[in-house]
Amino acid sequence: MDLVEGLPREFAEIAHGFGLYVHIPFCSTRCDYCAFATWTGREELVERYVDALCLEIDRAKERGRWRSPDTVFFGGGTPSLLSVEQVARVLDRVVPGASTEISLECNPESTDADFLAGIAGLGVNRISLGVQSTKPHVLKGLGRTYQEGSISRVLDAIARAEISNYNVDLVFGGAGESAEDFAEGLLEVLDFSPSPAHISAYALTVESGTPLSRSPDRHPDDDVLAERYESAEAILGAHGFHWYEISNWAKPGAECRHNLSCWLGGDYLGIGCAAHSHLSGERSANVFSVDRYVEAIFSSGEAIARSEFLDSSGRAAELAALLLRTRLGVPRGLVDESLVDDGLMERDGERATLTVRGRLLANEVAIRLLSRPEQPSFAS
Repeated sequence: MDLVEGLPREFAEIAHGFGLYVHIPFCSTRCDYCAFATWTGREELVERYVDALCLEIDRAKERGRWRSPDTVFFGGGTPSLLSVEQVARVLDRVVPGASTEISLECNPESTDADFLAGIAGLGVNRISLGVQSTKPHVLKGLGRTYQEGSISRVLDAIARAEISNYNVDLVFGGAGESAEDFAEGLLEVLDFSPSPAHISAYALTVESGTPLSRSPDRHPDDDVLAERYESAEAILGAHGFHWYEISNWAKPGAECRHNLSCWLGGDYLGIGCAAHSHLSGERSANVFSVDRYVEAIFSSGEAIARSEFLDSSGRAAELAALLLRTRLGVPRGLVDESLVDDGLMERDGERATLTVRGRLLANEVAIRLLSRPEQPSFAS
């Protein structure tokens, strides 16, 4: 069974694209919930790290791990801590085309008009803005810094840079956040000028080893998280946004092509410390430590810590789990009646997708979907 058969043409093309993920691990401060590969106080290493990124791209080309990318995503960390010249050095190695989607994550506190104008001139055409919440007391509960006026300043800079496609990242369920706080904050975001065409809203999760994990009084309540999610779906749906992945909503045509390619099983190369890659069934991950990454790149040209090859069955199961999280869903033949009867999935033509309740229980649905003993065989 072909899991992407019957998808609209534009999504089938995305599934066969190639993406480049660039991990920037530097932050000015670290949020209490963050377990990503990020470091503070390492400014002296930034320039050499960018050197390593460029060298990793060069070696990937030499070793046949490269295609001209359809999408580029600078994530982190805080990519907006780079200079325009450092972003330019990476993109000079990439040589993106006129139609390449180039996304870069920014924090309001570390982004100014000169930076946004500069990267727009390099071809960056999509910004992901890490707002998390518009409420200062909620940000405090997340261990995140707040600067008065930083959001309005960066919105003005986005408008002047003429970057029309931008996303706002939100986190819900933090300590001190009421239902009214979240709903009001989401409406404030929708009223931003320029208006965002994409919203990512993530349930707060407690990761081992983080300051949040050591503060049980700040841990989110599952019922509250479910209520917040249902509120987000209602508000965003009423304002013309559609969900296209469990935590992502967009106006039609404003979906993040880079992330969609990953969810559709496309190939992508990750460069930088802790970056993951998927190339023709090979999954690999770079070393986690920024110091070890730089050392490995300058000694051998690559920094892969682990890799595995998935057989056709493994690739298909993984792709089914990814597709399940999207509005594109899976072929209806994979879904038994019990998932529909339990209100977790609904059939739409030849495909089946999660209901709102199903999205809240997506992991359970995936286990039930993929563990059926009578599951028909399929190939990706």
